[in-house]
Amino acid sequence: MSERDTRFGKPLVDTPLDPCEKLDVEALLEGLEHYRPRRRSWTWRRQVPDQRHYEFTFHETAEPLERSVPLPAAHYFEDIDPQPDCVITTEIASGRPEDDIRRMRMAAWHGADHIMVIRTAGQSHMDGLLEGTPEGVGGIAITRKQVRLTRRALDLIEDEVGRPINFHSYVSGVAGPEMAVMFAEEGVNGAHQDPQYNVLYRNINMYRSFVDAAVAKHVMAAAGILQIDGAHNANATAVKAWKVMPELLVQHAINCAYSEAVGMPAEGIALSTVPPDAAPAPCMRMDLPYAIALRDLFGRYKMRAQQNTRYMESDGREATVAHVMNLLISRLTSADIQSTITPDEGRNVPWHYNNVAAVDTAKQSLVGMDGLREMVHIDREVPELKERVREIKERAVLFLEAMLEDGGYFAGVEKAYFVDSGEYPETHDDGIARLSDGGVAEGTIVPRADDYLAPVCHHFGDNHLELLAGFGADVPGPSSDARPCDLVGGCTLCDDAKVPFTDELDPTDNAAARLTQTAELRERGLIKPEVEWAGDGIVAVTMFLPASERVAEAAALELGRAMNLEDCEVIHKRVMHPAEGTLIELKGRLEVAIDRALLVIPEPPEVLTDEEIREFVHDRNLRVIAATVGNDEHSVGMREIIDIKHGGLEKWSFSVTYLGTSVPIEKVIDAAIEHAARVVLISTIITHADVHRDMMAKLADLAAEKGVRDRLLLISGGTQVTDEIARASGMDAGFGRRTKGIDVASFIVRTMRMWAD
Repeated sequence: MSERDTRFGKPLVDTPLDPCEKLDVEALLEGLEHYRPRRRSWTWRRQVPDQRHYEFTFHETAEPLERSVPLPAAHYFEDIDPQPDCVITTEIASGRPEDDIRRMRMAAWHGADHIMVIRTAGQSHMDGLLEGTPEGVGGIAITRKQVRLTRRALDLIEDEVGRPINFHSYVSGVAGPEMAVMFAEEGVNGAHQDPQYNVLYRNINMYRSFVDAAVAKHVMAAAGILQIDGAHNANATAVKAWKVMPELLVQHAINCAYSEAVGMPAEGIALSTVPPDAAPAPCMRMDLPYAIALRDLFGRYKMRAQQNTRYMESDGREATVAHVMNLLISRLTSADIQSTITPDEGRNVPWHYNNVAAVDTAKQSLVGMDGLREMVHIDREVPELKERVREIKERAVLFLEAMLEDGGYFAGVEKAYFVDSGEYPETHDDGIARLSDGGVAEGTIVPRADDYLAPVCHHFGDNHLELLAGFGADVPGPSSDARPCDLVGGCTLCDDAKVPFTDELDPTDNAAARLTQTAELRERGLIKPEVEWAGDGIVAVTMFLPASERVAEAAALELGRAMNLEDCEVIHKRVMHPAEGTLIELKGRLEVAIDRALLVIPEPPEVLTDEEIREFVHDRNLRVIAATVGNDEHSVGMREIIDIKHGGLEKWSFSVTYLGTSVPIEKVIDAAIEHAARVVLISTIITHADVHRDMMAKLADLAAEKGVRDRLLLISGGTQVTDEIARASGMDAGFGRRTKGIDVASFIVRTMRMWAD
């Protein structure tokens, strides 16, 4: 475990995680008051040019993980898991920190190294720092305990996967400065901070929001916390999101300029960039000029690319496609951070496997488009693109100039400049208007007295230490290396011992209490479905019902209850045809727990050595008849099992006669008799109307009818074939996905050995 800043000594040392053991949440809660984060500041991925994985050279990838879960197709390429060059975000929103950290571990193994925790909207209106974990307010209130637990878990998770992981939350609301200080104390690495977000979307007083932002940004800069702005909320709330492109540029400009003015370095500022529309609009043609204009104007800053959620509904497929199209823009332009939106964003059911799915979508798309910009160039001289990029910039400049003429930002907000559904200078007078002397926390700014004294580092403003000179204090001069807080023996940003810690305030609504409720599951090793919280029992069922939308929804609820599901709810419905039927996704709770001690789990089949197989086959001159049967024309899978170049049966000297595709069952048996074969190998991919079952049963019956069943080893394979289905259909074995030639060869040899015995 690495060390933190030497000023603070070493952190509390935890036992490294065992990849084969579940995260011990209770152990992480123990001694939490003594835990200190190992580091502050944001960490970027280490990019590796011309990196080799398997037989491929990648041009836009970062250092690989020490432990990870590769993409599903990776087994074709020796399980490589190339990591894209940009940081990848996942957004966690379970509402329970003890479940959040389990989800974070899964996401990290799939490639996420920027973990965002979505806090409750209500926190924006809280006027002080919360302690404990009051989840009852409607989400995760970002409290010190929740932050410390998360950072402690992430410190271990990043050791497990072998890459630093950035923890992120929100510095917003009327407790923004307090949040910034706590984040700096607790090792948070990134945060949203944009006073305009407070003003426009939380109706916090404008003056209070900007005063708080000045303090918060100064603290974030001192702690190396990467700032991400909130301009993207404009196209998430606009009536016509594609109309607010000029305004988005203006909002970015205001926050960037204000951040630098209070001391934040340009490299610590990131723009939350969101393509403003989605298909079926011609989104690539509309979004690409905006992305180019944004990067032209803000090339000094980092880009955090996010998906458009404005048009997401409950269809996970649609959300994933929109995600991929947005990722294409990221690859064609630039993205330092690639955010991900879970496929269930629109239906607000934040399930952990959808976090993983979103991370995998980003990883798969970005790696798949590796080097795209070397082959595909954006032709900026195309008149339509060139003119549109220029037009967006000009509209943004006009917007900013007009707002300045009208009295500046505050006056512009009062006149509803922002989030108007017209593309400036067109306006529809439907923007968000706020009063400068109104809103939450109006009138709460207190001017500092002339003798204000705060001997602390970075936060809460001017120290006026010179006032102490009159009292004989040893005050550091302008060129001194001493810190202002030396006068009081150190502040919390310099002395960890002064950082306070408050445990749970609510005796019933807290992590420890909830862990007690699920203790039996852990202690007995019980297995219960879950998607959001440990032991929640939630399952999702997909069904097609041949009925209209309203009828199908009602019928699905009844079917769910018939399956003994409780609290049934339709979370997605899609009309396939107004008369023919509706696709339904049903959510329900299954109050059943499986005792793993009672499970009968078959041992994995033994794989023999090459020498054992080759010797057995050579001595017996084993012949095999292979075919894809019925009306099935698929041949790739069978070729991989039999061809020597794919490591198939021919590798061990099996004599294989391949009859081809769409072969009648009768021809297969006749060929086996003619060639004196001992093994018949059929492939049956087609499954509609149970064709695969029919083909297997017909083969077994015909072999018996011809009197050769006892001397033939009948084996079938296919994407939907299992050993159980095959044996039930009269076969000796069945092999499904990911089967290799050695699996089939080993089975043949083991079985024939038993026959000989």
